Amino acid sequence: MSKILIVEDSPVQALAIQCLLTQRGLKVIHVRDGQSGVIMARQWMPDAILLDVNMPDMDGFEVCRRLQGDADTSHIPIIMLTAYNSPPTLRRSIFLGAIDFIPKDDFTNAVLLETLRQLHILTEQHSFPKSGEIGE
Repeated sequence: MSKILIVEDSPVQALAIQCLLTQRGLKVIHVRDGQSGVIMARQWMPDAILLDVNMPDMDGFEVCRRLQGDADTSHIPIIMLTAYNSPPTLRRSIFLGAIDFIPKDDFTNAVLLETLRQLHILTEQHSFPKSGEIGE
């Protein structure tokens, strides 16, 4: 069973993503801040990390930088999920080592599931959200 770490300070957003992924057979852990994200990534060694950019204390950029700079965690794909949909945020995320940048919008779930499918973390052929899972 593939493991996903969600690093997201919003419990509501994290729970929605967690439900989406557990319904598809993934094991999911959620932490609410960047420091906990770095610690949990090192301990749990997930197959992918979903990382919010805007968090108190340690933002997603710093988390990404630390994980990519650590030989033990640098292989873990990091997917940035953010409300900050701007070219500078995208460029910085990719520069720091994130493999994808997904804006939080009506298409987030569909794009996230497709990214996980392309990473071979989700193996179902059609991993698009079911009706009602995308902001309906």
